[in-house]
Amino acid sequence: MKWNLPIGFLLAGSLGLAGCGMAYPAPKGTFVPIGEMNAHRYRHTATLLTDGRVLIAGGQTEGDAYLASAELFDPTTGKFSLTGSMSTPRAGQAATLLPDGSVLIAGGQAANNWVASAELYDPATGVFSPTGSMAEPRPAPTATVLQDGRVLVVGGGSTAELYDPKTRVFSPTGPLRTARAGQSATLLEDGRVLIAGGTYANGVPSDRSVSAELYDPKSGTFSQTDSINDPDGSGPTVRLRDGRVLMVGDGSSSHLYDPRSGKFTLTGKMSGAQASGTATILADGRVLVVGGSSYSDEIYDPTSGTFSFVFTRTAGARPTATLLKDGRVLIVGGALLLGPGLYQP
Repeated sequence: MKWNLPIGFLLAGSLGLAGCGMAYPAPKGTFVPIGEMNAHRYRHTATLLTDGRVLIAGGQTEGDAYLASAELFDPTTGKFSLTGSMSTPRAGQAATLLPDGSVLIAGGQAANNWVASAELYDPATGVFSPTGSMAEPRPAPTATVLQDGRVLVVGGGSTAELYDPKTRVFSPTGPLRTARAGQSATLLEDGRVLIAGGTYANGVPSDRSVSAELYDPKSGTFSQTDSINDPDGSGPTVRLRDGRVLMVGDGSSSHLYDPRSGKFTLTGKMSGAQASGTATILADGRVLVVGGSSYSDEIYDPTSGTFSFVFTRTAGARPTATLLKDGRVLIVGGALLLGPGLYQP
């Protein structure tokens, strides 16, 4: 039987249905817009759950209102659905998947106040519940799950804390060598954590930190390591398969950190600045860089040490990019309140 289907339907079959998690994959290297979220947001968090769904929580929206709402993205349907709301509206918080499948939400900012509270999201019930509070407010923290299951929380000053999921209590550790906020934190293969870049604790954007330090969970101490030596080189980080760490700059520069030598070295140059962007390792080991203030989205190849252009979506600072279990990447939000989409590597 011959089917005379309209071109629009065929395009939906090859492109749009991929955004719905159906049987027709999008062509490789393409970005496909998908259905709208229940709230446009930026400075939110997106966390891959153990069942493959993505928890999207908090952030800011039109008029810079702070959100307590959260929603779930289901890759099998391509749909967003509301789930329980946080007890505190917040943006710029940290969100971390714990070993038991729950999600720790910590710190952030609400209106003109920094937040010290934390809460847990239970995917089984869809409910947020309060957990132990941090010793001090943290406006843009990082929260890194250590190899023993505890969580290192850093940011907003020179202090650091450990969250124990067993006791649900925060306890002091550290302190850092340099007070900082908006830094990156990367778990290394040997269990240490690389803390790099950000701004100094006063939060002045021009007052960038070029320093980096290492946290040793065994001793609970931070030690200085090599500096980035490039204020525009301080941006999101991701650990590569070979153990090195790629740091994507706010400018067009990027660096590699080698834990064996403790040194940063320059690597490939991007085609545009990536301020407030993301770096996400793909299933094949390459890294997708989604531009923040840039109109450029690029792929970094660790083998060649080079970047290549992949697609363009309208710029919007502070999106999130989450690798799904099927290899696609969910890209959500941004300061221009953009609609979500899926990237097919």
